[in-house]
Amino acid sequence: MDRDMVNLFAIAAGTLAIPLLLFMASFLLWPSSLIKVYYWYWRRTLGMHVRYADCGGYRFSYSCRGKPGLRPSILMLHDFSAHKDTWLQMVKYLPKHLHLLCVDMPGHEGTTRTDTDDYSIQSQVTRIRQFVEAIRLNRKPFHLVGISMGGTVAGVYAACYPSDLCSMTLICPAGLKNQNKSKFDIQMDDVEQSQYTLNIPLIPSSPEEMEEMLKLCSHVRFRVPEQILQGLVDVRIPHNDFYHELFMEMMGERSKYALHDHIQQITTPLQIIWGKQDQVVDASGAASLKEALPGSRVDLLDNCGHSVVMERPRQTAKLIFDFIISQQGTENASAKKTS
Repeated sequence: MDRDMVNLFAIAAGTLAIPLLLFMASFLLWPSSLIKVYYWYWRRTLGMHVRYADCGGYRFSYSCRGKPGLRPSILMLHDFSAHKDTWLQMVKYLPKHLHLLCVDMPGHEGTTRTDTDDYSIQSQVTRIRQFVEAIRLNRKPFHLVGISMGGTVAGVYAACYPSDLCSMTLICPAGLKNQNKSKFDIQMDDVEQSQYTLNIPLIPSSPEEMEEMLKLCSHVRFRVPEQILQGLVDVRIPHNDFYHELFMEMMGERSKYALHDHIQQITTPLQIIWGKQDQVVDASGAASLKEALPGSRVDLLDNCGHSVVMERPRQTAKLIFDFIISQQGTENASAKKTS
């Protein structure tokens, strides 16, 4: 083999080796950066674009895809200590023609966080309404989706601003007086008795605690490498003081049962999705909602925990889309009868 050919192979090998070495270095030394790149890649792949909305000195960060069309726009509200990219796995299975918006909840990720802000459920509802009005989303009734804490906010939003919505999906929402205690409720009894000297299970500060949180939130057991666990912790640690403040507010008198306190005011067509093996918010909450709102549709998912969007993204997307279509069909049928 002549020298030119040897040089060519050496250059090719070097070219391939550099990205691999960079990946390995990121994985071993900066796993949190790798996680951020991962979300950036999936947003780009799925056609989601990050945008900002300003109103009165307050900035909302959100990702979106598509434009308003014949189907209702869909606004998604994430869980406690999560972010707008939480929904990406489910977005993958929603039709591309839908207008989708995933907003960072108040104080989370790219949305404004201040020391003077009130993070009670009612105040979060007020902030989300500001976002909706800032981007003029309520020019036409839209479909609202919320999971866990985001589900509480969505339910109270529906009670306060029913004309904004055509329908709503609540995924294992918090804020209810459930019939049965979950594993998390029992853990929190111990934390409260210790006067909060024990760590709160949903606010991990080490890879071991992160692994325990994932086990608590997911019935499906995901094998997560230790370096990725470390990266997930590294991303969260700078925000843990805020998460602790927010969590204490969620457990306080004003917010703990906010959804329960507003149930009777909800008139929006409602879909309830819940993992049967939810260890954070017990699935008996679905029966409580159904009893209070008999016209609701309930979908209980087998072999699924609290992280419904992560564990059953395809099924959840299909259930939501089917519900939206069914509600449009009901509206069209009612319009024909009255005409």
